[in-house]
Amino acid sequence: MSGGAEDCFAAPGERVTLDAALQLLRERATPCVGTERVPLAAACGRYLAQPVQAQRDVPAFANAAVDGYAFAHASLAAGLELRLLEGRAAAGHPFPGEVPVGSCLRVLTGAPMPAGTDTVAMQEHVRRIGPTIHIPGALAEGANRRLAGEDVAAGSVVLFAGCRLGPAELGVLAELGLADVEVFRPLRVALLSTGDELLEPGAAMRPGGVFDANRFILQGLLARLPTVISDLGIVADDAEAVHAALTAASADHNVVVASGGASRGDEDHVVRAAQSLGRLDFWQIALKPGRPLAIGRLGAATFVGLPGNPVATMVCFLLLARPLLARLAGGTWPEPRRYPVRAGFDLTKQPGRAELLRVRLSAGADGDWVATAVPRQGSGVLTAMIEADGLVELAAERTVVTAGDRLPFLSFAELLAA
Repeated sequence: MSGGAEDCFAAPGERVTLDAALQLLRERATPCVGTERVPLAAACGRYLAQPVQAQRDVPAFANAAVDGYAFAHASLAAGLELRLLEGRAAAGHPFPGEVPVGSCLRVLTGAPMPAGTDTVAMQEHVRRIGPTIHIPGALAEGANRRLAGEDVAAGSVVLFAGCRLGPAELGVLAELGLADVEVFRPLRVALLSTGDELLEPGAAMRPGGVFDANRFILQGLLARLPTVISDLGIVADDAEAVHAALTAASADHNVVVASGGASRGDEDHVVRAAQSLGRLDFWQIALKPGRPLAIGRLGAATFVGLPGNPVATMVCFLLLARPLLARLAGGTWPEPRRYPVRAGFDLTKQPGRAELLRVRLSAGADGDWVATAVPRQGSGVLTAMIEADGLVELAAERTVVTAGDRLPFLSFAELLAA
């Protein structure tokens, strides 16, 4: 993110609202990686670095949209019986001649429209009697014909810089005849967990030990973005070890993502190390789950310090780190869509902080979607993220939810698709 050390958003320990944190990140984040030209086959999931202007029409010529018979619509003024010419037009095989008024020609889907024709009758809708084709009278002029440039007009901008290239976008580029495309390079991301209690999955359990889930959650989330991930493993709860790990990670990565150690405890060294190495734009967010969240700079690298509880880690990444990293990687800021749903529960909450509840959706009797809160909402209950369809957002100022209230819903299907 751009900005100098003097423009910190909040003093350490001061909790910022979710909206204010998002506004700050949205304003400051700019792409931090260079560009490269890659073949289309290697471009899926990358962010487009330059707008793409069509150099040709798509389709390049008027063509038949169905299998049938092509003719000039003016022919129908003299009757519905047309003389069938010898030959045909097929995809990749244009008819070399011209179809006179009063005649028609057999055409197959995708065939260039023969000269002299502007309309196609579907083969299912006509009757053939010897050399004559009977056309249905209600057929409109231009029916079943695709015009040149109907999809893309030459000279138009079809894709804009910052667009994420998915299957449909790659198909459009291929239709335009482009073999390669200019994209932003992947973000280089260093990933680490902190905590003496953490164990690698597969290691022998010890008293007080916990297998590290956060790194695997974050690897999966980061893999949905154009990133190259360096897994730095588990760092001990030791001030010097954390300082050394963050120093090394920030030297050759665009982003450093850490989980754990962002609270105020005696062994929470991540925030202290980050402050000494760079700056924090904010630390502590008025959000449940997710209060100990730190975002700032470690030299030239962006720093994201996530909570240690796995649900809080995942939620904070999806709502704040995901759009931030997408923008740093060259994309436009991906604003999540919020769908209105009806509450299927009653709830009382504290004012002053936003809350995100894990919910399941079901269809109500009136056709509206109804959100039912997953029973276990603790920030350490990771299985509830599997049970839920998404999150409902309760604004900081809200204190009461009554069944039937409309609430904004964020779908995991969309958030996880990045």
